[in-house]
Amino acid sequence: MGKWVSLLGMMLVSECAMAQTDTITSRVHQLEEVTVTETQRKHTVTSTAPLHLLDRNDMLTMGVTDIADALHRLPGITVRDYGGAGGVKTVSVRGFGAKHTGVCYDGVMLSECQSGEIDLSRYSLDNVERLSLVIGDNDDIFMPARQMTTPAVLNIQTLHLPTEDTTPHLTTQVKFGSFGYVAPFLRYEQNLSSRFAFSAIAEYTYAENDYPYELRNGLETIHDRRTHSRMNSGHGELNFLWNISPMNRLTGKLYYYDNDRQLPGIVRYYTNLSGECLRERNFFGQLMYQTRWGDKLSLKWHSKFNWAASIYKDELMAGGVNDASYWQREAYTSVALLFTPDAHWSFDYSADYAFNNLNGSSWRTVSGRPYRHTVLQSVAAKYKAKRLTVLGQLLYSLYLNEQKDVPQVDRVDVQNNSANNMRRLSPSVSVSYRLLETYDLYVRASYKNIFRSPTFNESYYFHYGSPNLQPELTDQYNIGVTFSHTRSKRLQLYMTLDGYYNHVRDMIVAVPYNMFVWTCVNIGKVYTYGLDATVKAAYHFSPRYAVLVSGNYSYQRVENRFNPESPNYKKQIAYMPCHTASAALTFENPWVNVSLHGVGMTSRWPNNDHYEGTMIDGYTDIGMTAYRQFTWGHHQLEARFDLKNMFDKQYEIVYRYPMPRRSYQVTISYKF
Repeated sequence: MGKWVSLLGMMLVSECAMAQTDTITSRVHQLEEVTVTETQRKHTVTSTAPLHLLDRNDMLTMGVTDIADALHRLPGITVRDYGGAGGVKTVSVRGFGAKHTGVCYDGVMLSECQSGEIDLSRYSLDNVERLSLVIGDNDDIFMPARQMTTPAVLNIQTLHLPTEDTTPHLTTQVKFGSFGYVAPFLRYEQNLSSRFAFSAIAEYTYAENDYPYELRNGLETIHDRRTHSRMNSGHGELNFLWNISPMNRLTGKLYYYDNDRQLPGIVRYYTNLSGECLRERNFFGQLMYQTRWGDKLSLKWHSKFNWAASIYKDELMAGGVNDASYWQREAYTSVALLFTPDAHWSFDYSADYAFNNLNGSSWRTVSGRPYRHTVLQSVAAKYKAKRLTVLGQLLYSLYLNEQKDVPQVDRVDVQNNSANNMRRLSPSVSVSYRLLETYDLYVRASYKNIFRSPTFNESYYFHYGSPNLQPELTDQYNIGVTFSHTRSKRLQLYMTLDGYYNHVRDMIVAVPYNMFVWTCVNIGKVYTYGLDATVKAAYHFSPRYAVLVSGNYSYQRVENRFNPESPNYKKQIAYMPCHTASAALTFENPWVNVSLHGVGMTSRWPNNDHYEGTMIDGYTDIGMTAYRQFTWGHHQLEARFDLKNMFDKQYEIVYRYPMPRRSYQVTISYKF
C-alpha cells in the first residue's frame, strides 16, 4: 500500500469525479460520506444560468455514438465537423465562436494557447460519465477562476472510481463498423483499501475513413471515395483517489494522447491527390487537493502541467519540407477558498496562475518564441433561500506577454515584438426564482461580461499575426423559464426555454495587407440574438416498459454589425445556421431497447461575404440504435448496434468536407 501511495503521489494528475457540486446544502458532510441533496437533473432546473446535461444513461437511450453526436444533442451549440472518425471537431456556443468556448476535463480547463480552439475529437465517450454545458456562470462557485473566463464551458466528467469494495473491476469493449473502423477499450479499477482507489484506461482507434461521396459539376455527378484519410489514435489515463482523512482528499490524473493521421483536404473535381499528414501528441498531469476546516471553511487546490506537439508534413512537397510544426507547454496552479457562514450565504475567493509558451519549427510558423504569464483572481458571493438564488462574481484578469528572440533569424521581415499586456475587471450576475411553491417552475436571468485575449497564432503567426491586437470584448444576456414535474412514478417531464442577446466588440478578423500577406486587426462587431428550447419526458407503463422522448431546438441570428455601409452588414456570420434541432424516441422493454433519433440544421454560408453558389445546404441525419444489457451475478454484457445516416443522405458541415453517408457500428462490452 505504501509503495502505491508513494508512486502515485508523485504524479501530476487531476480532479476526479468525486467532487461535490452543491457547496451550501451539503457543506456539513464529511468528504467521504457525501449526502446528495439535489440530483443533477434537478440542478439544471434551479440553475441561475442555462445548464444542460447529458449523463451516461442519456447518451445510451438517445443513441449517441461519439462526442460530436453528443454535442448535437445540446441546445445552442454549433459543431464544426470535418467528417469521419478522428476528423477535427470544434464547438461554438450561441455564436461566440470556438475560441470563446472553454472545455473542462475532470475539473481542470484544457489549454490551447496556439489556436485557442479545443479539438473535441480527441475525447471519446467510453470513459465519460457526464457532459454538461454551462452558458454563463456556474452556480457552484467553489472552482478555479479560469472557469469564469469564457462565455460558456463544456464540462467532461469521466467515470467515478469504485468506493464500495476491494474487488478488482475490469471493463473490456470493442467497437467495429464501416470504413475500416475498429476501437478496442480497456478499463481496470480497484480499491486498494477503504481510502485509496485507482483506475487505468487504454483505448485505440483505427479507421480508413474511405467513405463514398457525390460531387456535382453542372449536369455531371461524380461518384468517388475519400482517400488519404487513415487515422491511428491511442489514448491512456491513470487516475487515483486518496481519502487521506474524513476532511482531506487528494485526486489525480495522468493523460496521454497520440494521433497519427492523414489529411484528405477538400474534395476537388477529378483528383484526390493529397500528401498531408499530421501527428498530434498531448500529455498532461493534474492534481486536486480538497480540505475542510469545520463546517464553514473549505480549500481546494489544483495543479497541472500540459505539453502538446503538432507535427505537420506534406509528402508531396519538394524534399518533404516540414515547416508547420509546433510545441506548446503550460504550467498551471489554482487555489480556491470557500466560506459558508450559514445555510444561505457562501463566498469564494479564487486565484490562478498559468505560464504558457510556444515555439515552431522555423521562422515560417511563428515569429520568435512567445510566452505568457496569466494571473486570474475572482471573488463570488451566492445567496440561496427557499425560492430565490442570487449569484454575483467579479473576475480580475492580467496577461503579461513576452517573446524571446531567435538568434539565427536575421531576416528583415521577421519581427520579434511582444504582444500587448492586458488587464481587465469582468463582472457577472445571475438570479433564479421559484414561482410556485408546489411546482418546480423557475424563472432565471443572467448577465456576464468577459473578454478573450488574442491567441499566439493571432499575435505571432508569420505574415498573419499582429502583436498590437486588443482583446475581444463580449457581453451576454439571458432570460428563461424552466419546469420539472413528476406525476407518481410513471411520468417525468422536464422543459427549459431561454432567450438571449450577445454582442462581441473589437472582434479579431484577418484582412489583406497586400496580395500575399494577411494580418489580424480589431475591426469586427457581431450581434447575436436567439432562442434555446429543450424537452425531456419519460412514461413508464410498468417497471419493464417505458417510452422516453427528448428534443432540443435553437434559433440564432449571428450578424455582422461593424460597418453599415458594408455589403456584409447584418449578414449571418460564416457557419452559423439559423435553426438547429435534435430529437430522440426510445422504447425500453425486456427484449431489445430501440431508439430512433435525428439531428439537423438549416443552410449556412462558409464565408462572411455570402458568395453566390457557395451556400452549404441544410440537412437532416436520422439514425437508429438497438441495445440490450445482460447481467449474470456481478458480470454485465452489453451489445449495441447503431445505424447512422440511415437514409444515406449526402451532406456537409464544413464546406467541401463531405460527411459519411449510411454506415453502421457494433459495440460489445463486458464488465466484471
